[in-house]
Amino acid sequence: MTRLPESLPDTGTVDLDAPDEAAKIVDDVAAHATARMLIALDVDGTVILEDESLSPGIVDAVAQAQRAGHEVMLATGRSWEGTRGILAALDIEPEYVVCSNGAVVMRRTDGGLAAYERFHTETFDPAEVLGLLRAHVPDAHYMVELADGRRRYTDAMDDWNLTNAQQVSFDQLGVEPVSRVVVVSPGQTEQDFVDLVHRIGLNQVSYAIGWTAWLDIAPMGVDKASGLELVRGWLDIAGDRVLVIGDGRNDLGMFRWARANGGRAVAMAQGPQEVRDAADETTLSVIDGGVAAVLRRL
Repeated sequence: MTRLPESLPDTGTVDLDAPDEAAKIVDDVAAHATARMLIALDVDGTVILEDESLSPGIVDAVAQAQRAGHEVMLATGRSWEGTRGILAALDIEPEYVVCSNGAVVMRRTDGGLAAYERFHTETFDPAEVLGLLRAHVPDAHYMVELADGRRRYTDAMDDWNLTNAQQVSFDQLGVEPVSRVVVVSPGQTEQDFVDLVHRIGLNQVSYAIGWTAWLDIAPMGVDKASGLELVRGWLDIAGDRVLVIGDGRNDLGMFRWARANGGRAVAMAQGPQEVRDAADETTLSVIDGGVAAVLRRL
C-alpha cells in the first residue's frame, strides 16, 4: 500500500461562485459571443484586387457572417458611384455604407433593391487647399466631390469612375463647398506626397495618402473612423463588437478607432508596414483571400 506524503505541494486555489452568480457569468459570456458585430471592410486591396476581381472566398465568407447575424458593410475611399457595384458583387445590402473616406454615409432606403440615399455629408471650402496644392503640383489631376454627389475634375484618370462627373477648369473646382478633394500626380511618388503635406502644412483638413501618389483631402476631423462611429451609434452596436479590415494609410484612423473602443483591427498582408503595425493582427494578402480567412474564424 502506497503511503501519501504528510503534506502535498501547493496547487493553487479555486474560487467558487454562488450558483446564481455562476449562471449570470455563463449567460454574459454566451451573450457576448453571439452578439451582432459591425464588420467594416475597406474595398481596394481588401475586398478586390487591382483588376477589380474579388478576393478569393470573400462572397461565401461574407454570406456566412451575415447568416450569423453580423452587419457587414463597406468603409471606402471610393465615391458612392464607385462603391455600389461592389455591394452587388458581394451580394450585400448593408443599412449604411461609408464612402469618400468618411465624408459621406449612405443609408439604405425602402425604394427597392439596393436603393440608397445620401444620409450624412461633411463639406468644407476647398479654395485655399486647392491653391496651395496647385502651387506645388501644377500638373496633377484634380477632382472634387460636391455635397450632392456630383463630381468635377480637371483631367481624367484611367481608373477614375466618371459617372455623374463633369470636366471643368481648375478655377471651377473651388466655387462651392465640397466633401473632398482628390489629387493624383503620376509624376510623383508616395514619398513625394508625404513630404509635400509636411512642407505646405495641411492643418485645417484631414488627409490620406495612397500608394500610387494620390492625396485625398476631407474636412477636418473626418475620416473612415468618424463615419463608422456614426454608424455604430445608429445601429447601437457596442464598441468592442467592431471588426475593421483594411490595407492602406486611409485605414489607419479606423484601426485606431476600433482598437480604442475594444474592437479589432486587421491589416492585409500586402499593406505597408505602418499599416500592419497599427493593427491588432495581419491576415493573408488580398490575393490569398485574407478577408475570407478572418470571417471564417468568427
